[in-house]
Parts: sequence; structure tokens; C-alpha cells
Amino acid sequence: MKDVRRWTAAALLCCLVLSGCRIGDGSSEQSRTGQTGTEQAPPQETMDPPNQTPPDKEAAPPSSGSEDNASTAELPYAPEVAASGFEVPWELKAAPDGRLFFTERTGNLRVIENGKLVDEPVLQLDEGLYRQSEAGLLGLELDPDFAENHYIYVYQSYIDGGPPKNRVIRLVESGNKARIDKVILDGLPGYPYHDGGRIKFGPDRMLYITSGDAGEPMNAQDLNHLGGKILRISPDGSIPGDNPFPGSPVYSLGHRNPQGLAWHPETGQLYSSEHGQSAHDEVNLIAAGANYGWPLIQGDETRVKPEDESGRGVGPLKTPILHSAEDTWAPSGITFVTKGPWAGNLLVANLRGTQILRLDLSEDGSSVRSVDKLFQDELGRIRNVTETADGSIYILTSNRDGRGDPGKDDDRIIRLRPLF
Repeated sequence: MKDVRRWTAAALLCCLVLSGCRIGDGSSEQSRTGQTGTEQAPPQETMDPPNQTPPDKEAAPPSSGSEDNASTAELPYAPEVAASGFEVPWELKAAPDGRLFFTERTGNLRVIENGKLVDEPVLQLDEGLYRQSEAGLLGLELDPDFAENHYIYVYQSYIDGGPPKNRVIRLVESGNKARIDKVILDGLPGYPYHDGGRIKFGPDRMLYITSGDAGEPMNAQDLNHLGGKILRISPDGSIPGDNPFPGSPVYSLGHRNPQGLAWHPETGQLYSSEHGQSAHDEVNLIAAGANYGWPLIQGDETRVKPEDESGRGVGPLKTPILHSAEDTWAPSGITFVTKGPWAGNLLVANLRGTQILRLDLSEDGSSVRSVDKLFQDELGRIRNVTETADGSIYILTSNRDGRGDPGKDDDRIIRLRPLF
């Protein structure tokens, strides 16, 4: 494992020296469009009371869902810095024409074209943007028919005189410039912490959205409240007729702060990553209409929730297929690998954990056979990991988010170029 860490660190260092960490002058202040990254935030990603989870505490021994500290095989990828000098890049999506669109939490939608960062943002969503701590411009998704309609969807925290809120906006892009087309979903609860923010199209061409509990844990159990949920809507914002709760965008409930969504490339099963309370971070296998327990249970705890006020029982609360026990990962973006020797593995970006977890799932996808740690303590906080159509894997660091220790080239977009 140590050899692999030295190899990956050396490869990245070599890339930094040879490229100067620049692509389209991405390391310059101009590439940051004047943002200073001075947001203030508490020291823990999960916003729990201090001293409950000591920093850098090792995971508990493997038992009933906790992490297995397996060694990591040699990487079948060559790491290289694709671009650098950003303010908290949050999500990256590849267009069919090869362009890479990505958001910065401070309000910029940006693009890399033909390997070069375009100097001017595709769009700056400054007006009304709520930038406190974990809030801001977060998720990004391209329409399945992007090549024809050029629709881009973004998740934005905003404020309009009242309490902060979150919403999903549809943009129309042309020539690396975009304009706001319409608000797809509005009124999601907002807060400096626990804003969720991931948006992705599923294999069914429906748009899935993660919302955090926005600092109100019991709202995650309230079907009339959109906080602490995974939501499912049609691309135009309407509610699909086959949603589990008629007339509601709620797809699953009982989530604290889910920040990752990914579908297994073969089975079509949906998985999510979620920030736990004082550790107990989770990877969940998501089922329509299921309740994942927050704040009633965590980790391996089990419970059958009693009937609600309407007399309707909601059945047993779901437990995760993997959790961090007493360790803290602060998991964020996730992606399934579809090519090469890691095909079928699930990658999970860790912020507090400063690593990527590589999960080998059982054949039915309901359990985790082994876990490898990648890039542990090498890149700092990792916000997202995503695979693109050519088999590359892109990593987004998050060292300028107010909780990291940024280097002069942070934040970076790192490409793992496939060697297979």
C-alpha cells in the first residue's frame, strides 16, 4: 500500500512539475474569477458537536458493514493534473462532444474544451446565491439529449429575503455560454449545512436529486417535507406517475445529508452515499419508497417505525450496505467504473477521510465484499469522483472549502488516464 501511495504521489508530482499545474492558465487568479474562498465553516464536515469523533481516527475492525482495510493493487491508471486553481469544484460532467462542464461552489459554471480551460465562465450565478459553508452552486447534470437540446441542470442555494433555500434550475447552453431557462424544482430547504445537492439522470431518464435535512433532523421522516430525501422528477419538473408516494417527488426518505448517486451499470440498482452523525457515514442501496432511518437509527441499528399520524406504517428502517463505524469519511460523490479491471466497482470520494474508497460488491449488489483505500492522505479532501465515456476517472479536490489545507495549486481536477 505504501508503495502505491509513493507511486501515485510521485506521478502527480511529476505531472505538476512538467505541466506547471496549468491548463489555459487555470492556476492563475483570473481562473478563479476573483473568488477568494474565505467562507467560514466549522472544522467537521458533518457539523457535529466537537470532541465526539477524534481527527484521523482509524476505522473500527470490520464487522457487520464496517470497512475492510484491504491493500490496494497497482493503479491501472496514470494520474495527471487536468486543471488547477479553482474554488471548490463540486461536480463535473462530460458532454457527448468531449467538453467537460463543472461547477465551482462559489457560483461559476465552467468548461474545459479540447484539453484547455475556457477563461470565461459558461455562466456566473451570483445574484441571490447563498454561499455560506456547504451551500452554493452544487450539483450539475447534462440532459440525456444534450447534443440536441443543450439543456444543463444545476442545483443552487439561494436567498430572496427569507430563509435560504435550494432549487434546481435548467439552463440552455450555446457556444460555451448559458442562460437560465426555467426553475425545475423550488422550495427545497436550505441552510449553511446539510444541503445535499447531487442531481443525476437515472437509466429511466428521470432526474434524481439529493436534499439534506438542513439542520432539522426529524424533517427527514416527514413525507410532507422535502428535506432529508432523495427526490425523483421528470426533466420538465413534473412528478412522475409511478413515484412511490403519489403526487410527491419523494423517492426515498430518512437521509441526513446524501451527496452521492450512482446506478450499477448492469443491474440498474441505485446507490447513495450519506454523511452520518459523528461518524457512521453510509453507503446505501436505494429502493423506491424506502426509509433509511435518520435520525432514528444509524450504523447497524434496526427498528420498525410505528404508524404515523395517518395510521400508515412505513415498515422496517433500512440499514446501509457499508458504514464507517466510529471513523469519519464525510463521503461525497460516487461513480461506478464500467471499463477495465475495476469494472463494476463503486468509487466513493471522501472529504474528511481524504481518500477514495473502491468497493467490490457482491453479485446481487446487496453487500460489500472488500474495500480498498486509494490516494489516502495524498490529495487532501476529495469532493467528487466520476468516470467518463473514454474510461477516464476525474477527481475533484475540495481543499479550499474552509475545512482543508489548500496548496498553492488547489483546488485541482485530476484525471486518471486508463492504461488498459
